Amino acid sequence: MTSIQWSDGAPIYRQLKDRVIAMMLDGLLKPGDALPSVRQVAAEYQLNPITVSRAYQELADEALVEKRRGLGMFVTEEASKKLLANERERFLTEEWPAVAERIQRLGLSAEDLIKGNDK
Repeated sequence: MTSIQWSDGAPIYRQLKDRVIAMMLDGLLKPGDALPSVRQVAAEYQLNPITVSRAYQELADEALVEKRRGLGMFVTEEASKKLLANERERFLTEEWPAVAERIQRLGLSAEDLIKGNDK
């Protein structure tokens, strides 16, 4: 994993889970890849192992990773498809309506959007 800056806005386990999800979406963690061990992550980021376990358990509950007895946690084959579908749905239901409203408010056409700053 890479350097992480923890914020006070959300629980650390949630931030860690979101970071692992971002790594999956970015292709840094691919199906079949092993996640670093709970102890390794806890030591590297000076976290309580229970915090790391909670993040990993939520990933497992969502079937994004699977536990392999004696081997650790691994990214599932369907993780990237599930994440991409979830992110697309979230964008379309939560983010796009605000973007579409702003486009309408500014009176932008599809042609304006395609051109961008190339006017």
